[in-house]
This record gives sequence, structure tokens and C-alpha cells, in this order.
Amino acid sequence: MTARIGVLTSGGDSPGMNACIRAVIRAGLVHGYEMFAIYQGFKGLVENQIEQVDRRFASEIINRGGTVLRTARLPSFLQEDVQKIAVANLKQHRIDTLVIIGGDGSYRGASALSRLGVRCVCLPGTIDNDVSSTDYTIGFDTALNTIVECIDKLRDTSSSHQRCSIIEVMGRRCGDLALFSGIASGVELIVSSERPLNEEEILAQLEEGKQSGKRHFIIVVSEKLWDVFALAKTIESKIGIEARATVIGHLQRGGIPSASDRVLAARMGAGAIEALTRGNDSFVVGILQNHISFIPLEEALSMPRMVDLRLYTDAEQLK
Repeated sequence: MTARIGVLTSGGDSPGMNACIRAVIRAGLVHGYEMFAIYQGFKGLVENQIEQVDRRFASEIINRGGTVLRTARLPSFLQEDVQKIAVANLKQHRIDTLVIIGGDGSYRGASALSRLGVRCVCLPGTIDNDVSSTDYTIGFDTALNTIVECIDKLRDTSSSHQRCSIIEVMGRRCGDLALFSGIASGVELIVSSERPLNEEEILAQLEEGKQSGKRHFIIVVSEKLWDVFALAKTIESKIGIEARATVIGHLQRGGIPSASDRVLAARMGAGAIEALTRGNDSFVVGILQNHISFIPLEEALSMPRMVDLRLYTDAEQLK
């Protein structure tokens, strides 16, 4: 009997998810698998929103942002009785393998299903780059370029008005968006969960820059670390320069995926199917030192996240 594979996207959407869906479906069909689309993530799995798809389903989606499979949150999926409904729906469609494209939370949902006997394959689709088992996640590069474009435009106004611009970006538990965009844009300060700065440190560095002749500043801050609007008022009152805060928000999630994200999605999606043909059990797909890797699911979930703090030192030297 031909093996059947279901595909879903879970958690926050990220550019490149559609390219990954395309790669998984087309590679699966080439290898003779029957492919099934599951809509609205784990919610759709529980509600039995499942249909068989062919090659045409994956046509003309490689350049589209978001996810054609849609995504939704389902807090009740933490409950085992709800997970068992999902397993029953998979059995009804005779689906023996589930491919999940999402972030760390999606991996934990996959782990729960794996313990109930479902073979799960996870691919890292999240803009935050906060999955420990891969150097880069699908969507990170596109989001990064969106942020850099916004900073470049804000720099023009910041310079013209001789003001301090504070830019809040996503990544509450992983500061890679702040770090990489800060380096790429040559900002004065990067504040993230890996390199948090208190008010005194921020003000001291701005005062030092002001005394050295700087007339405008750009600060990139990861979300949830500061009330950036209150910080702008503090800077105005204590440093004596005009300050404005900008929250880029969900603009970071959308848009046409970059070439890098499309290639990454294609490599990971095709690689996942290749690993399945070799009989791999539940695993996650990643890219480590530019090589596709396949790591057992439970091992991947226990991997600590490695942070190269030297990048922050480099950024400080180049500001």
C-alpha cells in the first residue's frame, strides 16, 4: 500500500512556507507517496480539515508569502484527549506520516503526536530564527531584509531631523533579528535578550555619542524588552535630543520570500522526503554549516540554543 503523508503549517506564518509546502508535496509525489493538505495547523487536524492534493496544488505558490495551508492557534492541543482526536483523524485518512512546518511550539506538538505513535517530520518555518537544531530558519532572511529596508528609510528621517530613532523588532526569546539587522544597518545600539542593556547603559552610550559629535542615533530593540515609547520620552528628557519609536510589527512576517528562503525551503523540503524514503523515524530537518541535517525529534527539542556573543562585540566596534 502506498504511504500517505500529510502536510501542515503551524504557529506564526513566515515567508518561504509556501516554497517548503511545494517542495514537500512535489518531492513526495515523485517518490510515489500520496500527499494530503491539512488546513489551519493542529486546529485543522483536530477538525479533520484534510484533503488529498496533487502536483497542481503546489503550482505557482513558490513566490507567495504566508501559507496557503493557513495556520491557527489551538491552546487545547496541549491536552492528550485532543491530541488523540488528531491521531484518529490521521488514521481515518490512513496517513502514516505528518510533515509539520513551524517553530519550536510546533515541534512540541509534533513530539506529543510522536508519543502517540505518529511519525512526525518537522521543518523550521519561523522568522525569529529561534529553533536550536538549525543555523537558519525558513523566513528569517526575508524578515531580516524587511527590517533592514525599514531601518534604511528611518535613517533618512533620523538624520534630517537629528533625532534618535528606536526600532522594535520581533524576537522576544531570540535576538537574531535585532542583531543581524543592527549589523547590516550600522546602528548605534542593539538591545536583545542575549545582550540586554538597562536604562543607565543606554543613556550613557547615547551621551557619549552626543559628546563625540553624533547628531542622530538608531537603536534596534527586540520586542517585550522595553516600552519603546516610554524609552523615547526618557531619552528626550535626559539626553536632550528628539526621540521617536517605531514598532515594525507584523510587517516583518509578510512579503515575497527572498531567494535565500526559497532555496532553503526547497533543500529542506526535498531533504525531508529523501530521509523518509530511507526509513527515518520522527526527526527534524535543519541546516548546520550549510549541510542538511536530520536530528531525532526528542534530541532536537533538548538542544540548547548557541549564541555567538562575538557578533555583538563586532557590532559595537563598527557602530
